Amino acid sequence: MFPKFQKASDKLRMLLQNRANFSAFRSYTSMARKSSKVQALYELCQNMFTPSGSPPPSSAAINKLCSVLDTMSPADVSLKEENLDDDRGHGFFGLDQLSRVARWAQPITYLDIYECDSFTMCIFCFPTSSVIPLHDHPGMTVFSKVLYGSLHVRAYDWVEPAQESKGPNYFPVRLAKLAVDKVLTAPCGTSVLYPRNGGNLHYFTAVTPCAVLDILTPPYREDAGRKCTYYRDYPYTAFATGNGIKIEDGKEEEYAWLAETEPDNLYMRTGNYKGPTIQV
Repeated sequence: MFPKFQKASDKLRMLLQNRANFSAFRSYTSMARKSSKVQALYELCQNMFTPSGSPPPSSAAINKLCSVLDTMSPADVSLKEENLDDDRGHGFFGLDQLSRVARWAQPITYLDIYECDSFTMCIFCFPTSSVIPLHDHPGMTVFSKVLYGSLHVRAYDWVEPAQESKGPNYFPVRLAKLAVDKVLTAPCGTSVLYPRNGGNLHYFTAVTPCAVLDILTPPYREDAGRKCTYYRDYPYTAFATGNGIKIEDGKEEEYAWLAETEPDNLYMRTGNYKGPTIQV
């Protein structure tokens, strides 16, 4: 009787052990799947980018990186999707003034994934109505993937050759052409801006709580001429154009004068990235 009981007990123990091993394996493979996209992004960036940004990555390489970014979800970076605010459907202007002011007071959270001389990988988490003001990415290429929520993007490129004018108080302004003016809602494709096109100067406004995964290459570096400058945009018709600048009739809204400024509505804090660790 006892040997039969012992054999049954041994089989049960082996069964439980096998289940435990399977459970651990499944947990491990699940974590591996989550980390694989972040690791894949890192490895692609390491192979593609240089500290100087030259030579620029090929179209094929950019498409390959975008194809990985396009599949990214909040779970891939261990990010929890925020609930939509109760003003859903009212865009930037909710019905409750007090709650709207409270949301404006909430900071954008910056999560640093990885940074080196060649590129930066990071995430911005926006509460509703928060704004990153109009700014530039001099000599840089930027990949942006909305992980969840909706984000309004308005972006410009400089008109070349440079077209300049003077404001009422003689402050300098420079002409830029509108490149992007739309709302991006997840799931959506990756946006790419380049040093001279694609909307190198842009600002973001959160329509709902949202998160954006950014890859910037090369990273900001002031001593290399890659300083972030903030701007204010003015309608094309705001300033006189006696310097010979000609815009096709009916196209004035596609242009704006940009003046350098200091950001007055940027409220940001640093958070802790809790996603998969990159193996360098």
